[in-house]
Amino acid sequence: MEWVNEFVRASGFYNMAWGNLVMIVIGCVLIYLAIARQFEPLLLVTIGFGIIVGNMPFEPGMGQGVYDQGSVLNYIYFGVISGVFPPLIFLGIGAMTDFSTLIAQPRLILLGAAAQIGIFITLIAAIFLGATFPILDLGGDDNMDLLRAAGSIGIIGGADGPTAIFISSQLDPDLLGAVAVSAYSYMALVPVIQPPIMRLLTTREERLIRMPAPPDVSKLRRILFPIAGLLICVLIVPDTLPLLGMLFFGNLLKESGVTARLAKTARDPLIDSVTIMLGLTVGASTQASTFLTPRSVVIFLLGALAFAISTAGGVLFAKLYNLVVREKINPLIGAAGVSAVPMAARVAHTVAQEEDPQNFLIWQAMCPNIAGVIGSAVAAGVLLVVLR
Repeated sequence: MEWVNEFVRASGFYNMAWGNLVMIVIGCVLIYLAIARQFEPLLLVTIGFGIIVGNMPFEPGMGQGVYDQGSVLNYIYFGVISGVFPPLIFLGIGAMTDFSTLIAQPRLILLGAAAQIGIFITLIAAIFLGATFPILDLGGDDNMDLLRAAGSIGIIGGADGPTAIFISSQLDPDLLGAVAVSAYSYMALVPVIQPPIMRLLTTREERLIRMPAPPDVSKLRRILFPIAGLLICVLIVPDTLPLLGMLFFGNLLKESGVTARLAKTARDPLIDSVTIMLGLTVGASTQASTFLTPRSVVIFLLGALAFAISTAGGVLFAKLYNLVVREKINPLIGAAGVSAVPMAARVAHTVAQEEDPQNFLIWQAMCPNIAGVIGSAVAAGVLLVVLR
């Protein structure tokens, strides 16, 4: 009967712990939100299922988990911890995004920059909490480790999952699972989190402001923009090269007119494949033993703070901008300065149409939305230069 006992001891039922059950429930909740509520299904289905996979209660030493050398999940996870997958996601984003609204309205780039304020305010808050409450274990005993952990947490405010993963993998890999799940969760909840903040900070008269459609942009300008953007951003902050290099390259493939097949590959099969592998293994990395800790709770709370401050920062800067210009802008588009493309722009458009169904803000909102993608990558580069 010894083999029967060994079989039982190796079963998941025998090794099941309460932490595994909690994480499996969390994974199911994310899948429910993705399917039933349509909250970023491409992300939450893969991450939610990955959480379930990563919390299967294997017998110790079986070597099937994402952290076990030689396992299939471990090989795929290498693309996350080495920073390979996020730039490939940016390649696909560049190939599917129209930058013409940004080129036509360069003055609105400032809204994308203003919406990154949540990153740096949350970084300061994380440093304070980590230094004041060592039990949270945000950065160990070393001050530099605390700064790196704070940088990994603060970048959640950019509402850009690939950037958050890239920064965390470079600065503090131990926080990668909590940071990634937090970042993608708040990205998925953009339609829930942002509207109350936008309505609170604006008046009805401001929400009724109509903006003219952006002018057309020539093909030559659309081709030159990714080249010029790469040169300017990378020469100022060299560490932005992995992310912005891929973003601008993907956009050049789209706009050149002679690489349609490459652009289609980047925005369809490539980004879909990377999203599957990234979401599954990031979810699988959130094992109960390391995820169900006070540190993870603090990361989620700070991530919510970062996202809320970034949203408010974009709206308030737009209101400030209106004080010094003659041609007013609708402050709602300031909330689109976070990097969740194109969801944040759609939310700004939807909130505006609740007041006036004939007010079409989607194209104006896309400008700060795209600027926010670039801005969050620049902010990430600054954190790498200072903290790595």
